[in-house]
Amino acid sequence: MKIVVKACETEELIKKSRFIGHISPCSNEQEALLFIRQLHLQHPNASHIVYAYRVQSPDGLVCRFNDAGEPSGTAGKPIFQHLEGKQLINLVVAVIRYFGGVKLGAGGLTRAYSNLAKQVIDCAEIVEHIEMAELKLHLNYNQLQALEYHLKKLDGSIIAQDFSDTVITRLKLPKHHVDSLLASLS
Repeated sequence: MKIVVKACETEELIKKSRFIGHISPCSNEQEALLFIRQLHLQHPNASHIVYAYRVQSPDGLVCRFNDAGEPSGTAGKPIFQHLEGKQLINLVVAVIRYFGGVKLGAGGLTRAYSNLAKQVIDCAEIVEHIEMAELKLHLNYNQLQALEYHLKKLDGSIIAQDFSDTVITRLKLPKHHVDSLLASLS
């Protein structure tokens, strides 16, 4: 799986219609919907604001797309297919269309939305998704230095610490490193 690091935008004129592609990272479905709502506020005169998103949630992958009034299957689905094909998650892609007076037909619409989605994905910075895990550990004071050393080697970080009789620490690290961290501390 891959994720987008930062938002990006691209634009194209196709037979007098203006198409504007947007891509944005989002960590949950509410963020994706908020991004789409913001586009509606920024482009109140747009003919269509078509979108697709894929977001990882605790219950699994949430996938949605919307044709926004374009003929069924000509807009949202072609965008979604690019997200799925490139195994992208935690992002939303939207294409805004200002109708220019020339009808494109079903095939033309499908190509236009698909090409804009591809262009905006190609302009975005995409990285491999690393699933993170959070741990809560109870340690003796003499284990703290070893923990910090191993965390640094495993790309982890300490989120919070509570010092009392023992050290209670919350940390975050790549999920695939959890076993090696625990083994190094025992």
